[in-house]
Amino acid sequence: MGRHRMKAASIARLLGPAVLIAAGLGGAQAQQADMSFFVTSVNPGKAGDLGGLAGADAYCQSLAQAAGAGAKTWRAYLSTQAANGQAAVNARDRIGAGPWRNAKGEVIAKSVADLHGDSNNLNKQTALTEKGEIVKGRGDKPNEHDILTGSQTDGTAFPAGDDRTCRNWTSSTDGSAMLGHVDRVGIDESAPMKSWNTSHPSAGCNMDALRKTGGAGLFYCFAAN
Repeated sequence: MGRHRMKAASIARLLGPAVLIAAGLGGAQAQQADMSFFVTSVNPGKAGDLGGLAGADAYCQSLAQAAGAGAKTWRAYLSTQAANGQAAVNARDRIGAGPWRNAKGEVIAKSVADLHGDSNNLNKQTALTEKGEIVKGRGDKPNEHDILTGSQTDGTAFPAGDDRTCRNWTSSTDGSAMLGHVDRVGIDESAPMKSWNTSHPSAGCNMDALRKTGGAGLFYCFAAN
């Protein structure tokens, strides 16, 4: 019996770290399941052509599914402009009521009004990808802080005219998209440079053009329920 007890104790000592690691992984997975906001870790592959809003939403859903949060209904934070008889769509109207939490469980905004106000908690440390990773910002290599939004500061669409949505997210060549700075940092201290959703237009809609000012064709995803 003594030998059995010694053997059991030895096994327990060996399994101890594994049990702790498993418990840690379980906690991380639970946090991922509670996630209701993230920045896409990579562009779908066609730069500004996201397959329209439907394609962007589906991409958010697929990334969330891979991260263990696919039970929620995910929407891309993107606006479209009125064109071809279709009304404009406001990003702020697509994302639910909040609150929204990142992959670490931190609240980035309590409501739509909070998200578009001065007190939101969206910055380089909290605007994480679906994998829980920080997006490279100004000063990092490469800088990828430009996030596709196509939106004005209040989350509404731009008027018809100058393209601010890569032709409503269907162009990977011509056009331009409004970008936000995920790290809230720019070339100066002006309000646009610190804006997470309305900093400046892109140089174009292909990947080279998006990279030109510091982007990788990433966008925000929110759980709408």
